[in-house]
Amino acid sequence: MTLALHGKTAFVTGASRGIGAATARYLAGHGAKVALAARSADPIQALAEQITANGGQAIALPCDVSDYDAVAAAVSRTVEHFGSLDILINNAGLIDPIARIADSDPAAWGQVADVNYKGTYHGLRATLPVMLEQGSGTVINISSGAATSALEGWSHYCSTKAAVLSLTRCADRETRAAGIRVIGLSPGTVATDMQEAIRASGINPVSQLDPSVHIPPEWVAQAIGFLCGPGGNAFLGTDFSLKTDEGRALAGLPAT
Repeated sequence: MTLALHGKTAFVTGASRGIGAATARYLAGHGAKVALAARSADPIQALAEQITANGGQAIALPCDVSDYDAVAAAVSRTVEHFGSLDILINNAGLIDPIARIADSDPAAWGQVADVNYKGTYHGLRATLPVMLEQGSGTVINISSGAATSALEGWSHYCSTKAAVLSLTRCADRETRAAGIRVIGLSPGTVATDMQEAIRASGINPVSQLDPSVHIPPEWVAQAIGFLCGPGGNAFLGTDFSLKTDEGRALAGLPAT
């Protein structure tokens, strides 16, 4: 894994906490240079300092992924600082507020679409030209089992994750021949702040799950590392799932 990541530059969205922060630590720990993008400036600055103190290379780039110009500027800054951009981790995502369609707030529903769907597109749009010019690159779009499910109260999340899966397929179709690898990752339920919102909603069976069944974000980070290496080649243009024992074994993780 270190060989696959050493010296590469990774741009990680939603890097202030959860999967994004765990992924940044993992990639940096295996020799990658990491650009940390998130709306909250203080957490990513603290994380960048922590990574640097441990011998890694990191920069913090406050950025709202729903704003294309902000994403493009952060990508440009990354390339200026590190000299390349080899990996995009499209991780930023929202699920709150959870509500049935008839009770939902249109503005809040639209904000989730702006972050989950348009934010993923913005990451692709800003980074793919750089990767195409280089002739190489890896994109990991954080997906979900919700992409192919219908869950009560999750119309915003299910539909936007379905859109992300479609973007993964389209981007792969357009760029694979040029040396770009685009892969989705469906991690299952993960022990992050998102689970607090899900549990508090009391809507649909996912809110009733025992917290012990959620995997740690560090497992997702390890799976991302696996997909960034040669193991990801078998999953181009589709979602790799961590909900199966086979998937976990491939990523070097424990079975269920």
